[in-house]
Amino acid sequence: MTDKDVRTRVVEAADRLFYGHGIGRVGMDAVRDAAGASLKAIYREFPSKEDLVIAVLEHRHQLWTSGLESAMAGIAEPRERLLAVYDYLADWFDEDDFRGCGFINAFAELGADSTRVAEAVRDHKASFQRYVDALVGEIGAPTSLGPQLAILAEGAQTSAAISGAPDAALSARAAAEVLIDVAMAGRTDHR
Repeated sequence: MTDKDVRTRVVEAADRLFYGHGIGRVGMDAVRDAAGASLKAIYREFPSKEDLVIAVLEHRHQLWTSGLESAMAGIAEPRERLLAVYDYLADWFDEDDFRGCGFINAFAELGADSTRVAEAVRDHKASFQRYVDALVGEIGAPTSLGPQLAILAEGAQTSAAISGAPDAALSARAAAEVLIDVAMAGRTDHR
C-alpha cells in the first residue's frame, strides 16, 4: 500500500468520524481503527491531529466544489445554474448522515484555538462566495446580490442542521428567486 493510499484512507475515515461525532470526541486510536492503518503510519502523514483536521477540511472543500459542479452540469440557463446551488443543498440536507456544514462545525469546535483551522474555514467560505459571485455575474445582476445569496445558503445549512428539517434549502431557494427577480428588475429599470 502506498503512502497516498494510507493518506486517503486516513482522511476519509477521519472525515466520517469527525463529521459524525465531532473533532474533539474522536481520538487518533478511533481514526486508526476506522482507517485500518497504524498510528505510526498516520503520524508519518499527519504529525498532529490539527494537520489531520486541515487535510479533512481540504477533502471536504474538494467534495463541496465537485458537488456544486455536478449540480450545475447540464444546466445552460444562468439563472437556473444559480438556483441549482439551493437544489444541491436540498439533496445534501436530505442525506441520512447530514450534520450541518463540516466547516462551520470545525470552526465552532476549534476556530478560537487554531488559527490554521479558522483560516481553512475562512478560505472555504470565501471560495464559495467567489463561486456565487461568478454565477451572479453570469446573469448580469448587481454584485450586491452575491453576498445576499451566499448568506441564504449559509443560513440554510445552519437551519437544516439545527432543526433537522431539510426544507430549509427550499425556503432559501424561494427567497433567492425573489432576490434575483428584484435585482434583475432593478437592473432593467435603470438602463
